[in-house]
Amino acid sequence: MAGGARKALITGALGFVGRHLLAELERETDWDLIGLARGHVSALGRTRVLACDLRDADLVSRVVQHHRPNVVFHLAAQSYVPKSIADPAETIVNNVSAQVNLLESCRRAGLDATILIVGSSEAYGQIRPDDVPLREDQPFRPVNPYAVSKIAQDMLGLQYALSYAMRVIRVRPFNHFGPGQSDRFVLSTFARQVAEAELGRIEPVVLTGNLDARRDFLDVRDVVRAYRMLVENGEPGEVYNVASGVGHRVGDLLDRLLAHATIAIEARLDTARMRPSDIPVLIGDASRLREATGWEPLYSMDQSLLDTLDYWRAVLSHSVESSIQ
Repeated sequence: MAGGARKALITGALGFVGRHLLAELERETDWDLIGLARGHVSALGRTRVLACDLRDADLVSRVVQHHRPNVVFHLAAQSYVPKSIADPAETIVNNVSAQVNLLESCRRAGLDATILIVGSSEAYGQIRPDDVPLREDQPFRPVNPYAVSKIAQDMLGLQYALSYAMRVIRVRPFNHFGPGQSDRFVLSTFARQVAEAELGRIEPVVLTGNLDARRDFLDVRDVVRAYRMLVENGEPGEVYNVASGVGHRVGDLLDRLLAHATIAIEARLDTARMRPSDIPVLIGDASRLREATGWEPLYSMDQSLLDTLDYWRAVLSHSVESSIQ
């Protein structure tokens, strides 16, 4: 990152990853932080959060021109795979148009900014056993519309780097979770069900989808630390996997989560939770990230699982207390 950079713009600032990134930046940097979110104007810590729909090209242009950030973290996207399957066009148009508007605004403003574009390991799609662990030169074989939208975002970032010499850095994070994640995602929905069962709200059963899938899971706090380190030390125009290099069977992680429960809970298959095209194994090689930044994961899997469970315990206990008052 260029010397003297002290203002960062974060899209999707109030989302799951966005909130953790803001916490990381507030703790580790003295940058002036500006967050963008749909329908919000507020302060979060020392971050100013502005209302900005990235699909509004004129509004995005005015925000970028006014604040002129030195660093941009582009996190905002529709990221729920089942929603992309139900409405492919909405996900693709939303994710691609938002990024085009952001990149064009930065280009037209003549910003000399480092721009981090968040892609996804979903882009790799259907892989063969001998492809694992996946490196950044792995061909794309997408199996859902969300993956297609992320490939488009990835390639747009590359195109702007090549065409306009913009300092774009692309990342392809693998599965990540942690406190604050929506219960639409696998480990968070398991944790919520465990917490609900402990409170007696549901029977002591966790409903599951495919438990045999093997995924490369990271704690979200390790992921956002990688993002910060890459804007500081990454190579513009380059792409980086953000991964642990370790595959975990989803069913084994559920067993480890259930070991933290205060009551006996069983797992039960719910066919409605199965995806029409699920990838059996997805494990990444993050050698390029490590070499560029020295990054290593800090959170153990059990710590991350327990922190996620404790998050849901706190949220649900608070809702119970509120209903009693």
